[in-house]
Amino acid sequence: MKYELVIGLETHVELSTESKIFCSCGGHSSPKEANDCVCPACSGMPGMLPIMNKKVVELAVTAGLMLNCNINRYTTFDKKNYYYPDLPCAYQITQLNHPICTDGCVTIKTGAGARDIRIKQIHMEEDAGKLVHGGKFSFVDFNRTSVPLIEIVTQPDFRSAEEVVTYLNKLKSMFRSGGISECEEGAMRCDVNISVRPEGSEEFGVRTEIKNMSSFEAIDRAIRYEAQRHMDALEFETEELVQETRRFDDASGKTFAMRNKETEADYRYFPDANLMPIIIDDEWLEQIKANKPEAVDEKAEEYREAGISDKEIDMLISNHKISKLLDDTIALGCDAKDTAAWILTDCAGILRKEGRALSELDITPEKLSAVIKMVDGGKINRNAGKKILIAVIVEGADPVEYCKEMGLDRKVDSSAIDSVIDKVITENAQAVEDYKNGKLKAIQALFGACMKELRGAGDPSVIKELLENKLK
Repeated sequence: MKYELVIGLETHVELSTESKIFCSCGGHSSPKEANDCVCPACSGMPGMLPIMNKKVVELAVTAGLMLNCNINRYTTFDKKNYYYPDLPCAYQITQLNHPICTDGCVTIKTGAGARDIRIKQIHMEEDAGKLVHGGKFSFVDFNRTSVPLIEIVTQPDFRSAEEVVTYLNKLKSMFRSGGISECEEGAMRCDVNISVRPEGSEEFGVRTEIKNMSSFEAIDRAIRYEAQRHMDALEFETEELVQETRRFDDASGKTFAMRNKETEADYRYFPDANLMPIIIDDEWLEQIKANKPEAVDEKAEEYREAGISDKEIDMLISNHKISKLLDDTIALGCDAKDTAAWILTDCAGILRKEGRALSELDITPEKLSAVIKMVDGGKINRNAGKKILIAVIVEGADPVEYCKEMGLDRKVDSSAIDSVIDKVITENAQAVEDYKNGKLKAIQALFGACMKELRGAGDPSVIKELLENKLK
């Protein structure tokens, strides 16, 4: 018998805010040590009241707009009651009755074709803490407690692991480019609800939920294993399927039962009387819409038309900060394709030598455009531009002032180059001899010495040609 896989997702995304959702403690990236980013409010001390972070609402609405959702103008918070050591209040503040976004849709494309994935709702909530297990003891770190999340709940519209991973990658690109979340490891977690039914059947099969998965590769493997487990149970009666929560073991590639699946009644939801309803009026909604980022597909096509490669586009749209730097530098009059090369090749290379990632690039569009324009305008050569860029990124130098200070903008006539080449040949007799004896790579040492004497000034191609003629 042929079977059909039915999957729905609950995706939790940490929002890029400077503070937590209900207090002024720093967000996810702030803590350095366990429990160093905790206050009486987020640690559940008696008498402390939550205060709503406005930025969380705006990012949630932006996410809803990007996923074509209806934005609910009246939204409230509820308490989800359960006990666990990393939940200091013994309840989680979330949204049940009036979530902020509902009835959205996003289109994905796989080898099987295009499919519309319906978004049931997006709701805001706080994260729980973290348990750290070691030896005979377990420790609780409350740094993550009350970090703001949005949870995106889909309808059961997925029919394969490939569709799930494609959808999650699209969410990741959209949210990164929109400045909603960096979606780095741990900041994007997924609960996978999966069932199997005979092909053509309209009734859903027994549903199991695989909890807290953050690796796309692990999600793909977990779905494939769980689908086969369900099909074997239906086809060969290997076991009785029950509605339950399961965990995925990465080492074995198998899922294991954790507990019976809770129902809504188990959590005893009730409205949170400590938080007033949020009213989103026309003016506020229009402000959020005005700041809504360009759609990922539209942005990618815009870059593609500018001559930027698909590989470079993937790198750009996955990083909101870098994409914005490119756009702002282009707005200052620089060529899009050229600027992308400066950022993704030169800037990335400089940071790599410093042991830093491209996401840590700290340069203003004004400084980057100044370097590019000096090179494009013929004031300096590309090699000098690279030297200036290093000084700007590593030392925070002003590109124009540094160029003047180091004399990188001076024009070098052929006679000056000629005399430098003569000096280098005289002082590097062994390299000259090696070159004459057929060791052609020796010319690189001589060329480097010439460039050092000229302090990066002059056209490298001209210098190399003159050097080769002298050696001949």
